[in-house]
Amino acid sequence: MREILPALRHWYARSAPFGLATVVGVSRSAPRDPGAAMAVGPDDEVVGSVSGGCVEGAVFELAQEVVESGEARLETFGFSDDDAFAVGLTCGGEITLLVRPVTPERDPTFGAVAETVLDGRPVTVATVTDGPAPLGATLAVWPDRVAGTLGTGGLDAAVTADARGELALGSTGVRHYGPRGERREDDVSVFLHSFAPPPRMLVFGAIDYAAAVARVGDFLGYRVTVCDARPVFATPRRFPPGLEVVVDWPHRYLRATGTDERTVICVLTHDPKFDVPLLEVALRRPAAYIGAMGSRRTHDERTKRLTEAGLTDGELSRLRSPIGLDLGARTPEEVAVSVAAEMVALRWGGSGTPLTATRGAIHPQS
Repeated sequence: MREILPALRHWYARSAPFGLATVVGVSRSAPRDPGAAMAVGPDDEVVGSVSGGCVEGAVFELAQEVVESGEARLETFGFSDDDAFAVGLTCGGEITLLVRPVTPERDPTFGAVAETVLDGRPVTVATVTDGPAPLGATLAVWPDRVAGTLGTGGLDAAVTADARGELALGSTGVRHYGPRGERREDDVSVFLHSFAPPPRMLVFGAIDYAAAVARVGDFLGYRVTVCDARPVFATPRRFPPGLEVVVDWPHRYLRATGTDERTVICVLTHDPKFDVPLLEVALRRPAAYIGAMGSRRTHDERTKRLTEAGLTDGELSRLRSPIGLDLGARTPEEVAVSVAAEMVALRWGGSGTPLTATRGAIHPQS
């Protein structure tokens, strides 16, 4: 979608109708991931791809039809061996496409969304793909505002909360709701397309606890990097496949690495010669969460060293130490759960209190 947005924005600015096909569901060995898009605009110009060539001819016709009718369509394409000339996927997978007409009148938020994405800023676009809600209706959700509607206020509110959660992780997928946003129902399907890179998790100290924290971070959708100055410990075979493992002094690596307000930093080195210089850098950098492992005695000694290094009370207040929530965790995996729980609670303002001891809405309206 990002690659074809310049063309779409140009058509939209000219008020030229175009048909936009988006992959909203896949199974098995489908050639493109959810969010892949193809559009057919003025003079039958085509941009983008949804299958690498297998079904683009049929999608071209569908896009023309939805522009003509003004009605969105949901179509599924899969493999068929009954007819060698049938439209389908040669890979044996299956894709579901939402094909909808786009004009300033039908989708007044599209221009603002395109500008946001092309500027590299975050936004999630929620689109109804099935159920008793207007097919193709869109709701654009930014971190600080929303635009558009999916049909009812309750549905808009529930989707807005989930869309911001997906945006925080940079993930895309389908969620299900009741017609008024009921969370225990699945009548309405909504495709949440997030335009944001996955947030980073930087784990320092290649110990067993780091491996467990890295696995949980990967599960939560973070782009995880593990860093340790000791090459004997910082080896890829000790960590889940696909995670970046770096051999470098932690403070030096962090100083050369960009962070932002979504970045998570977990300091598990448990050694003053590593963690004090590292925290000097970390606590002066943008980050959503900075946690450090250690006993209360270690924490007190570390805080003293950091104060002597010139860190202010405000900077030190950002440090979550000892790291994690009090779950009674013992094993590395249990500690990783407690760290993840604290990260989530800090992100959304949760108290960490058991829900049986709280009252009111579980998910306050944003």
